[in-house]
Amino acid sequence: MGLVLYNTMTRRKEEFRPREDGRVLMYVCGPTVYNYIHVGNGRAYLVFDVIRRYLRHKGYEVFYVQNFTDVDDKIINRAREEGKAPQEIARFYERAFREDMQALNVLPPDVSPRATETIPQMLEMIRTLVEKGHAYVVDGDVYFSVESFEGYGKLSGRSLEEMRAGERVEVDERKRHPMDFALWKASKPGEPAWESPWGMGRPGWHIECSAMSLQHLGMGFDIHGGGQDLIFPHHENEIAQSEAYSGAGPFVRYWLHNGFVNIREEKMSKSLGNIVLVREILKHYPADAVRLLALQTHYRSPIDFGPEALEEAKRALERIENCLFALDSFVARPPARVAPARTQREVELSDSFFDFERRFEEAMDDDFNTARAMGVIFELVKELNSYLDEQQRFQTPASPMVASHGRDVLLRLCRVLGLLAPTAQGEGEDVACEDAGKGEGDSLPTAESLVELLLEVRAMARERKQFETADFIRSRLREMGIRVDDLREGQRWKFVGKEE
Repeated sequence: MGLVLYNTMTRRKEEFRPREDGRVLMYVCGPTVYNYIHVGNGRAYLVFDVIRRYLRHKGYEVFYVQNFTDVDDKIINRAREEGKAPQEIARFYERAFREDMQALNVLPPDVSPRATETIPQMLEMIRTLVEKGHAYVVDGDVYFSVESFEGYGKLSGRSLEEMRAGERVEVDERKRHPMDFALWKASKPGEPAWESPWGMGRPGWHIECSAMSLQHLGMGFDIHGGGQDLIFPHHENEIAQSEAYSGAGPFVRYWLHNGFVNIREEKMSKSLGNIVLVREILKHYPADAVRLLALQTHYRSPIDFGPEALEEAKRALERIENCLFALDSFVARPPARVAPARTQREVELSDSFFDFERRFEEAMDDDFNTARAMGVIFELVKELNSYLDEQQRFQTPASPMVASHGRDVLLRLCRVLGLLAPTAQGEGEDVACEDAGKGEGDSLPTAESLVELLLEVRAMARERKQFETADFIRSRLREMGIRVDDLREGQRWKFVGKEE
């Protein structure tokens, strides 16, 4: 069997068979843009970035849609607090979200629809639901009737009676059933509003994702993702209104949900005051360390994003980076002592590289088990480090080739998961670079190339015994957050952040 994934709808693992051969249609609920995103939100986008990357590695063409909820009570309330227009708040935090995703090296979506740009499609859905008797109008508000949809509760596995027993909010007496939810809300003074058959108003949250996903992917698309907190009521309501609207099912073939985030073993929440923003974490830890921490736990399990866990992930990342650096240095330098022939150890190691790749894919094919896949990667790191230690005693003509092969396998497996991967390009004008449109020959030098140039100058200074100059370069780089290590193989540098 090939790729299997856990479907929240059926509560079991299923063989993955997309609607179209060789193509995957994927929708992930995007942010409500009223604040900077925290690591609880960020985990979902890292998880589905990895899933998307792996599907592409498997040879699928992936069409990935992720929306922006840019009209919502939270946005309106934030606008009132800051004395700004809701649209201004939404655009500011939309830009901030794109910046944070680019900093995490999360690939941009193929399409990023905004709720405010999909109002006509929402109105069409709501109008049809009213005509079919699945929705009703009360004082300019439109509610979906949950009792009209036979399958309501099938995703969360709860009956209407169980849902009603768990009510914690005051019931709107105008509703036919307490669990009925708003498709359209009559406008209040000062709120964004659009014309509709029921008067001026704005859409409810749930109808937004249904309209945007159906517009770009159609009924029965392959994967719908999000955090476990969205299973009910958001995704449950999406299913009800979408299948009631179309008169057919399924709305989605596979439902995937990632687990919650804890901080020092406590659930992250506003009430506990332990909300941690993505951009705050990235001031202290490399993006790859944050990603590696997420990878070391299966996506459906809870994860701790406390500082101790992040420090451990940072050290684990350094083990991979150090191994790659040692391999590069070994391949680049001429051997000191060369044995006459390839050893049995090198034959076995070369053969094992294919086994590492096979085991990596077996782990990922089992519901994207990144924890097991990372275990394979660290086994490979250990094996390669052991091989390099052996090469201090003797080498063969095949040694550089074996090391280079191992380095390529290690880097390839890491990049499948988005680790040590080329930087993701931003999308649209919101993240356009200042030098966009320039020819390739006119592009500005990268920070990496400038650091390498400085290290070349430092190496020349050391060769000429100009140690004061060499130490000055190293000291100034450290002040800028770049650590330089002098090793037997040469200079190694990495960005570690500025010292406090």
